[in-house]
Amino acid sequence: MRTGTTSAWRLAGALATLTTLAATGVAHAETPKREVPDYDGRGGEPATPGDVALWVPRIALAPAYAVSEFVIRRPLGALITAAEQGNVPKVLYDFFAFGPDHKAGIAPIAFLDFGFKPSVGAYMFWDDAFVDGHDLRFHGSTWGGDFLAGVLTERFRFHAKDSLTLNFTGLRRPDLLYFGTGAATLQSDKARYGIDKLEAAALLDVHLWRASRMQAGMALRSVSFYNGHFQDEPNIEQQAAAGAFAIPPGFSRGYTAETNHLLLALDTRLPRPAPGSGVRIEAEGEQGNDVRRSPGAGWLRYGGTLAGYADLTDHGRVVSLAATAIFADPLGSEAVPFTELASLGGSGPLRGFLPGRLLGRSAASLVAHYRWPIWAFVDGSIQAGVGNVFDVHLQDLQPKLLRFSSAIGIETVGSPDSSLEILFGIGTETFDHGGQVDSVRLVLGTNRGF
Repeated sequence: MRTGTTSAWRLAGALATLTTLAATGVAHAETPKREVPDYDGRGGEPATPGDVALWVPRIALAPAYAVSEFVIRRPLGALITAAEQGNVPKVLYDFFAFGPDHKAGIAPIAFLDFGFKPSVGAYMFWDDAFVDGHDLRFHGSTWGGDFLAGVLTERFRFHAKDSLTLNFTGLRRPDLLYFGTGAATLQSDKARYGIDKLEAAALLDVHLWRASRMQAGMALRSVSFYNGHFQDEPNIEQQAAAGAFAIPPGFSRGYTAETNHLLLALDTRLPRPAPGSGVRIEAEGEQGNDVRRSPGAGWLRYGGTLAGYADLTDHGRVVSLAATAIFADPLGSEAVPFTELASLGGSGPLRGFLPGRLLGRSAASLVAHYRWPIWAFVDGSIQAGVGNVFDVHLQDLQPKLLRFSSAIGIETVGSPDSSLEILFGIGTETFDHGGQVDSVRLVLGTNRGF
């Protein structure tokens, strides 16, 4: 069982201890008197530039290491150890999963993203339903009559890694966020809106080589908006009347769209538990047609990511650097609906920002990420990055308009349908506006992305 990160300092200490013990044993075994060790280091090899340079990341990462080690890894490791000793995982698994092979079950779920309404509900699964290779999933959650969300997933598995997935989604919630669009939006312009959404989607996922894959899908999506509410915060129409921003495109009329989606990812990494070093090149695009206002209403959202990964110990302790660019262009005379614009917050690259905080015609980010195993199915994560949304095709991209984002947390791995996540993140205003922290994010629970 993996219990967490072995830092460079602890590794160095362990090596030093083993070296000392080995030297002591040799000294007792040999008759000749050994030379006096060079305790002050002045008689050995001089320090190389590489030795000196190693102290830069050590010092820079010391705060993140302290948080990950003493706030996350050790307490979580102690909790997991106590649970395993008490046989808690098996008891819970037997309680929530049933059938001779535990291929079906139901479990309670909850999710809290501070700044939004929480939700509670249930997750149901049935593997090999009726026939082998046919899986069923259902997520249902609510927080009162104005917050209802559900996703029914049907998956057909072919061979070992290929699949066809059908998703049926229904969502009604009143607490989503809008701050305007573009690079210079302010936290003080925050407004609430509600959404009613129905979607049916099909996605073909084909494994190519190693972790490389191709996904092709299509969906029919119907979306309507209304003035939302959360605590005593203003809604979109109130903020627009106050001059914070104009009514966003698509808000007044909604849209019904037929979309086509394609993703191609070339990834040199092997699946876990193989070492996680490698390179990933990802290109993705979605074309949408608003059939409510056709012809002349549609959009094309596209972009890509180039990422490099280095497994520091060949045991899942991976440092990565990823550059991402996203673009959203109208197809015709109608503007792109604001919920289909390029975005970086929420589950996107800059996770320190709330969903809806950053929206624009284009976006760019550069994110450094460190991920390490805490337990067999739990990973820790630290990331820091810069980026922002911009006007058409990044035409106003400037260093002074960038924002900083950082996040630390843990997340379960292995399931494509649901994950348990704990995350704390921060985001800043643009560097030109002072770069002060104005976005704080805390996420707890089972994340389905509602």
